[in-house]
Amino acid sequence: MDIGIIGTGRVGSALRQGWSASGHDVQMAGRSTARSIEEVAGWADIIVLAVPFAALETVATRLDGAAHKIVIDCTNPIAMGPDGPGLALGHTTSGAEKLQSLLPKAHIVKTLNQVGAEIMADTAGFAQPPVQLIAGNDENAKQVVAALVSDLGFEPLDAGGLAAARILEPFALVWINQAVVRGMGRDWAFGALRRSSR
Repeated sequence: MDIGIIGTGRVGSALRQGWSASGHDVQMAGRSTARSIEEVAGWADIIVLAVPFAALETVATRLDGAAHKIVIDCTNPIAMGPDGPGLALGHTTSGAEKLQSLLPKAHIVKTLNQVGAEIMADTAGFAQPPVQLIAGNDENAKQVVAALVSDLGFEPLDAGGLAAARILEPFALVWINQAVVRGMGRDWAFGALRRSSR
């Protein structure tokens, strides 16, 4: 599958590494790339936004090629407050829903926002696959994205419609709190433990 990643930072680079290893054709667009956002978005089957949330609106204005395509939103609306990182918006909306309003003809799917880039690049070494929750309004788009998430070594879990991004984005803050604020480090992920039959 042709995957266009917008953003060349740690998350974008990690996803490129993971999907390229799975046999997908991946191209990136960003400040340091030869190809523009418009070119990569027009070429790709799947567009992935791995940019800071503050850049989301500006990037969206350059995504005319996203119409009727799947757009994976990896961003988190995080802002620094007096007690550390928190949500820039939430409760009655989400960053993903804002993106959908900016790209009304695209199929927005929220995922790959719940763990650090290190795990996205390499999910090996866990007793069972780490989890990535997925939210989106288009069922076919979610199935396609679930397969891509599986290709990275995650267990995809369907969280429901795009409004579920209102819980997935704060969930990312739980990971950030433990990894960064509480000193757990970045080499861990959430998992779904299932009780064996007794």
